[in-house]
Amino acid sequence: MACFLGIDGGGTKTRFLLVDANAVPLARAELGTTYFPQVGLDGAANVLEAGIAQVLTRAGVAASDISWAFFGLPAYGENAAIASQLEALPACILGHARYHCDNDMICGWAGSLACADGINLIAGTGSMGYGQRLGNGARAGGWGDLLGDEGSAYWIAVRGLNVYSKMSDGRLPKGPLHTIVNDYLKLTRDLDLCAQVYGEGVGSRTEIACLSPLVAHAAQAGDAHAQRIYQDAGHELAQIAIALCAALGFTPSEPVSVSYSGGAFHAGELLLAPLRAALHRACTRFDLRPPLHSPEMGAALYAMRLATSR
Repeated sequence: MACFLGIDGGGTKTRFLLVDANAVPLARAELGTTYFPQVGLDGAANVLEAGIAQVLTRAGVAASDISWAFFGLPAYGENAAIASQLEALPACILGHARYHCDNDMICGWAGSLACADGINLIAGTGSMGYGQRLGNGARAGGWGDLLGDEGSAYWIAVRGLNVYSKMSDGRLPKGPLHTIVNDYLKLTRDLDLCAQVYGEGVGSRTEIACLSPLVAHAAQAGDAHAQRIYQDAGHELAQIAIALCAALGFTPSEPVSVSYSGGAFHAGELLLAPLRAALHRACTRFDLRPPLHSPEMGAALYAMRLATSR
């Protein structure tokens, strides 16, 4: 039985999807991050091995039955020194070389647009954009939390915690965000926040990103500073799409499909409305549309596409 494996790695979760030749799902699994700067190569390999074992067992097939696999790995291509090691990981797990590795940005694009020309904006733990036009691809953003990741869940959370600190010591008037953070983290003193975000074993990039819904709740409760964070996030993500439109060479007469993926978009119109407005201000040819499929389905579809091109 022909089957195809798609793996969508991420800064928080890694999702595995095995499909048949008609892209019908056979088995799924979800495990932790494969972001090797955080968990190391061995940690990433362990997650990949465990996830693949789960989907193979659930589908009742062997690794040798996989016609092709696509591994979308976070930070792939961003460290030339270990590129060959990352590229070799799947062979040790699958026992064959019918696979391809690339950055997880491919998964979001392939899923949201079903491998059609256009741009996908990723705003999960980190942020970046990827698009294709006429077989050529380009990326923008994805520089990591120290250099960028504007509009990501991590970026939103850090901006929100900065506003909280200013509300706490009087640099800003207290708004709903202050109470929401205190209630969620069960803080008896505002300064106790420091113990939860600094120090060994706490405050990881993933853990901080998971606080972004607090900013969304505050914005929905009318907190003007939290609302501004989402306005700025929409603007930053739009800049990625604008840069990709130019890099991919879309002509002035072409419509440009733009879709999205990643946990930050769980905020819905709170993020989508300012993104849509910023795109429209830049160019009316941008067509912001909901994703057609999940990134893990995108990874599986891309595996099928790669198999037919070999």
